[in-house]
Amino acid sequence: MKRRTFLHASSFAAAGVVLHPSLAAAQSTRAGGPSNIVETTAGRVRGLFFQGVNTFRGIPYGASTAGASRFMPPRKPQSWAGVRDVNTVGLRAPQLDDPRVPEWFVFDRSEPQGEDCLVLNVYTPSLADGRKRPVMVWLHGGGFVGGSSGFTVYDGQNLVGMRDVVLVHLNHRLNLFGFLYLGDAGGERYADANAGMLDIVAALEWVRDNIANFGGDPDNVTVFGQSGGGSKVSTLLGMPAAKGLFHKAIAMSGSQVRSLTREQASATTDRVLAALGVARSRLDDLHTLPMRRLREVLNGGGPQGFAFGPVVDGRTLPAHPFDPAASPVGAEVPLLIGSTETEATWNESQIYDPLTDAELREDVMRAERTDAAGADRVIAAYRAKRPQASNLDLYLIIATDGSNFRTGTDTQAERKAGQRGAPVFKYYFQWYSPVRGGALRAMHTMDIPFVFENYELASPLVGAGPDLKPLGDRMAGAWVAFAQTGDPSHRLIPRWPAYDTTTRATMVINNDWSVVNDPYGAEKRALAAVTGRGQK
Repeated sequence: MKRRTFLHASSFAAAGVVLHPSLAAAQSTRAGGPSNIVETTAGRVRGLFFQGVNTFRGIPYGASTAGASRFMPPRKPQSWAGVRDVNTVGLRAPQLDDPRVPEWFVFDRSEPQGEDCLVLNVYTPSLADGRKRPVMVWLHGGGFVGGSSGFTVYDGQNLVGMRDVVLVHLNHRLNLFGFLYLGDAGGERYADANAGMLDIVAALEWVRDNIANFGGDPDNVTVFGQSGGGSKVSTLLGMPAAKGLFHKAIAMSGSQVRSLTREQASATTDRVLAALGVARSRLDDLHTLPMRRLREVLNGGGPQGFAFGPVVDGRTLPAHPFDPAASPVGAEVPLLIGSTETEATWNESQIYDPLTDAELREDVMRAERTDAAGADRVIAAYRAKRPQASNLDLYLIIATDGSNFRTGTDTQAERKAGQRGAPVFKYYFQWYSPVRGGALRAMHTMDIPFVFENYELASPLVGAGPDLKPLGDRMAGAWVAFAQTGDPSHRLIPRWPAYDTTTRATMVINNDWSVVNDPYGAEKRALAAVTGRGQK
């Protein structure tokens, strides 16, 4: 096997991943007594009450998206009579299984897929005390093509029970089901693009109309997400239909500076139609094809796959969210944004060998598309500030700094701050996991268990030790403080100043937290000088 090759889900045992007992328990629905009955706009629901938290799983916020509703904007769910028991995670959107990082995908419930996937989960500490709690709406990762809110590491029991907030998870359409652009081919009927994002808007409308009955405050809603979820949060900041439905935003290791153009999206559409044997003049035939047939097409995108994601259609998304500047749509929304030090650990491999100097240069040349002289200048700049780092450490940090994980979040922070509207707060997550001898480092997704206070459940990813609880207390405390007030500062961490384009104050998150102005900025500028990408 090559040094940089993914391991798949079937390799859990080979990778030495063993289900932690707490994780094994969480893989099934946590038992408990019935909750009180709650009235929603579509009917009454009853969930479960367990250890001080009411949990409602699989509440429909939209109707099925199958058949004639396929590719269309979401519709309200059908009402029901009587009381609906909602204690099972609903369907996930149709998608393909991707190559898998064992330490992360051990949390995947792999629940069934289907087009009746517009469902959400609600966690709340109380239903009848008359309080209005901050509402946090989680948008799952997986780009715009995969993933689910059902991953056990997203479980809200600890966060809600310990932090007195209301948490909402949701599923929505993905890949071609949610982002096949038919506007140029199909005329007015298909003019509203971005069905998958409109699903999220519909879920936020459901929150506005119903969350008060679950103990939440519809006037204090925070959207937050990681990776693709962060990109979805960023896209919402440019969508007029979402304006006023949320009041704060958190983008973790995900950004959306630019979206697809109509020309780019239409080129993908032509490839999909050709694979399906559907002519542009017969787009309605897409509504009669079996879901399985559409799903199979996702395998036919070639080495680079299909480009599915939000498109600037001029209607649902009038312009790029953060290019050439931050969209005025989200100007009044405070933003918390950041990334982990070695995001690229996720993409590069699950087998890490030490790198020789020659291999480091070769890998930097490949990753950053530069020549040997350029690679040498970059490596020298990074080594000067990290003299104790190994060659592999340097490579993973350089590859991360050159990726959209870093350049995108940096750009969004700069342009949000430059807008001089609501404040932006920036972080840099530098805590390294001890798992597999420290090979995972500060991998993409490493921060999620601490935000949800699920570090014990997530031991396959974060290990064990006395530093986990303090880190979880600080991170969950900061995220909830931001949801409450728009400022992540709280008593367990230093005062967190807003980011500006001069000082670039950033919270560096590790076992100790510190505010650093423009951390590692000189190295990133050296990289940008060679690649033409990133912060100059």
